[in-house]
Amino acid sequence: MGGKKFGVLLCADDPEYVKKIYGGYFGVFVRMLGEDGETWKVFRVAHGEFPDDEEIKEFDGFVISGSCSDAHGTDVWICRLLNLLKQLDSMKKKVLGICFGHQILGRALGGKTGRATAGWDIGVANVQLSSSKLFTSLKMPAYLSVIECHRDEVRELPPKAEVLAWSGRTGVEMFRYGDHIMGIQGHPEYTKDILLHLIDRLLQRNLIEESFAEEAKSDLNAREPDREAWKKLCISFLKGSRL
Repeated sequence: MGGKKFGVLLCADDPEYVKKIYGGYFGVFVRMLGEDGETWKVFRVAHGEFPDDEEIKEFDGFVISGSCSDAHGTDVWICRLLNLLKQLDSMKKKVLGICFGHQILGRALGGKTGRATAGWDIGVANVQLSSSKLFTSLKMPAYLSVIECHRDEVRELPPKAEVLAWSGRTGVEMFRYGDHIMGIQGHPEYTKDILLHLIDRLLQRNLIEESFAEEAKSDLNAREPDREAWKKLCISFLKGSRL
């Protein structure tokens, strides 16, 4: 796998805590997915920083981060991102979308996104995996736990997309489109401390109630996400052979 090149399409600003401890969200992703001999580059797309057409050809794959913005929004950078994702699809580039990234992929490919009918989902969720050969080849269990922090969701899958996982609160926890695009609603890259600080930020901005924040923190302290299994799964998809 040495010599491969990957890009992170960063759709959020880095909180001070994440910058200090992990070198920003880019550092969080490289820590989970990066391996010796690879090149990783960040594009701060929320600030208008995009790869040009020639540069795109150099990359083996891209990861789309989470965001405070809505995937159903009409911001200029979101519209540019939608066009980029359609281009990456036409080139059959490997693309892994996380949370907002999962949702914006769904929208770019012809699906629909919007506010989650169940409201905010913050904590550690058990998601049920399908019988996809992607999972059986990796000997994945029937359920995996993952850190969640979202209030939007993929409401309607793109045509020809396949649901890979679901939960009690979210009907599309994962989907795959062809063998080159995959979306994950949860945050396999997050550590517990990142989410704890994010809960505090949401509370300070009055986006969640204090009672909800305390419940989410309690849930987080009581359960462990299957981070190693998610790491294995994401690396296998992003860098493995086409299935």
